[in-house]
Amino acid sequence: MANALGVNPTRQELLKLKVKLKTSERGYKLLKDKRDGLMKQFMEIIREAKDLREKVEADLSVGFQAYLFASAKTSPDLLKSAFLLPSMKTYLQADVKNVMSVNVPVFEYKEEGDFLSYGFSFTASELDTALKSFSESLKDMVRLAEVEHSAKLLAEEIEKTRRRVNALEYVFIPKMKETIKYIQAKLAEQERGTIITLMKVKDMLVEQEG
Repeated sequence: MANALGVNPTRQELLKLKVKLKTSERGYKLLKDKRDGLMKQFMEIIREAKDLREKVEADLSVGFQAYLFASAKTSPDLLKSAFLLPSMKTYLQADVKNVMSVNVPVFEYKEEGDFLSYGFSFTASELDTALKSFSESLKDMVRLAEVEHSAKLLAEEIEKTRRRVNALEYVFIPKMKETIKYIQAKLAEQERGTIITLMKVKDMLVEQEG
């Protein structure tokens, strides 16, 4: 046993340490629960991010392939004129929500109008396919950005919480327990010393009376 915290071995310090130990143990349990909750949220978000990324990559692949075919079938001037007057507007609103005490982003994506803003007489059908794929990909990319940034923030909070849990479990709580045992031993030693002294005094008084 050692005085790990370097405090005076008094009853007052012993009481303070016992209160701190109970508080630390409660805090340790709460932090463990928080860490486990964060991990559950993190894993759900990671799975969603994986699925979204695969979908975005697949849609973009379809879109680019269709656009290449459309470019091959349509003259550059007609292709350029098809995009001169866009008829669709997009809106993005950013907000935050609290997940296990972590503020994560929330994006609200809206579209107005039709992404097909050209006549169909002089353009290839592959252009329609390409734009439809790009339009769908844009919605998913907004959601993917929201999800991946949320995962990053949760990962940072998980790491901070993990460090606090480890510090309590392996450093602060063991030191407090060790110091409590040290103080208890010191107080017991002082009490024995006091009893021995009192017994000697009593014996001396008995001898004097005799």
